[in-house]
Amino acid sequence: MSAPAPSTLAIVDAEPLPRQEEVLTDAALAFVAELHRQFTPRRNELLARRTERRAEIARTSTLDFLPETAAVRADDSWKVAPAPAALNDRRVEITGPTDRKMTINALNSGARIWLADFEDASAPTWENVILGQLNLTDAYERRIDFTDPTSGKSYALKPADELATVVTRPRGWHLDERHLQLDGTPVPGALVDFGLYFFHNAQRLIDLGKGPYFYLPKTESHLEARLWNDIFVFAQEYVGIPQGTVRATVLIETITAAYEMEEILYELRDHASGLNAGRWDYLFSIVKNFRDGGAKFVLPDRNAVTMTAPFMRAYTELLVRTCHKRGAHAIGGMAAFIPSRRDAEVNKVAFEKVKADKDREANDGFDGSWVAHPDLVPIALASFDAVLGEKPNQKDRLREDVSVAAGDLIAIDTLDAKPTYEGLRNAVAVGIRYIEAWLRGLGAVAIFNLMEDAATAEISRSQIWQWINADVVFENGEHATADLARKVAAEELAAIREEIGEETFTAGKWQQAHDLLLQVSLDQDYADFLTLPAYEQLR
Repeated sequence: MSAPAPSTLAIVDAEPLPRQEEVLTDAALAFVAELHRQFTPRRNELLARRTERRAEIARTSTLDFLPETAAVRADDSWKVAPAPAALNDRRVEITGPTDRKMTINALNSGARIWLADFEDASAPTWENVILGQLNLTDAYERRIDFTDPTSGKSYALKPADELATVVTRPRGWHLDERHLQLDGTPVPGALVDFGLYFFHNAQRLIDLGKGPYFYLPKTESHLEARLWNDIFVFAQEYVGIPQGTVRATVLIETITAAYEMEEILYELRDHASGLNAGRWDYLFSIVKNFRDGGAKFVLPDRNAVTMTAPFMRAYTELLVRTCHKRGAHAIGGMAAFIPSRRDAEVNKVAFEKVKADKDREANDGFDGSWVAHPDLVPIALASFDAVLGEKPNQKDRLREDVSVAAGDLIAIDTLDAKPTYEGLRNAVAVGIRYIEAWLRGLGAVAIFNLMEDAATAEISRSQIWQWINADVVFENGEHATADLARKVAAEELAAIREEIGEETFTAGKWQQAHDLLLQVSLDQDYADFLTLPAYEQLR
């Protein structure tokens, strides 16, 4: 008797979308189901390992480079695979969600790379998950255009040789996709985003002279990188493309990953193309892991933690040195400013800050950097052009002058700045505004002239939580308490109602966002990720 056919993926509780059958083909779903069978058990083990490691940090209030992988770090002989031509020059990268207008604008932006985001810049509604896939395929097939229903403005792709190279970012390991299930179990969102994109586009991209390239978010250890590497090996064999066609850039945006940069590159060495310094998630990870470590781990207002802070310098300089030692690209952080159409003075000040930030990265040895808006592409480009000239990168700058001790990465108390009452108010204001938009399906949101994503909300609510639990006293003499946070949140909600009017307020999800922010900021049992309880409310 022949073996029973394996179960197939079920689409659960999802309204049909136009053209979804082009994405959710039987063959694509069979591939995602096989990824789920093969790799979700290991994903689950690694999530449990995160919890164990966090408990160890709570017990010791410290981190160190791993003794068990010292040989990998000491072995100077290994390098990552050479960069493919399409990823050799990454001097400016633009980020954004995969909606139709953004897809066209990002590809046309003049940036070398577009990070097409299914993660922090995209709220994972069924529509965003599936139609985002469709938009990318349509772009590769050059059958994408867009007319803005409000302005009537039309958007179309430039010639192929002027378009950015796409690097796709799937969701982090902690998130499930509730609308795709196998035998009643949701498939990890990372496997859905990776699987659908890879299955439909790997060969298509090879035919275009590029390949399936990925950004890997929220990685916490080299074992998680090993899991991704095994997925790449399996996927390439499954669809019949050469091993090593996939390339992955890993975001070093957790404090534990900062201690395993070389090991992460080593695990992915046949598929690695670089590491990226992700600022807000990195600060969120520090607060999350050292939240009960006492006063020396209390971060000041997020805007007071610049990349020139000693512990942030240690992190970025170690990243450049590590990447270049191993032949990988080092990609710098985000310039999140959104130019104002009304205030030239705001733009002038902000553009000067962006230029200073990108000049510093280029001079430190980074090979490229991120921006959130097309108007910032020329500024970042000028900073890197000034250092690189005609060279595609500066991987030959080995930065052997850099020496970072384990303690340097967590020396938070080297900062003079302290939390302020205005910092609390800003965290509440930004948190409510971002979560409200996220619950409506928007992941990239312009707030106070900055492009914010889920990492912003994570650092905002984490700081509120940390300041209350550390009994911070603000400069005005007020103690950070749950009651103070509730008072500030009520005032912010009232101010928003006044600002936008009753009708717009009622049509939005403002009260829901207010309540959720307070829940994750005040609960004694700290939620690992804000997006987990938020996803339960995302409809």
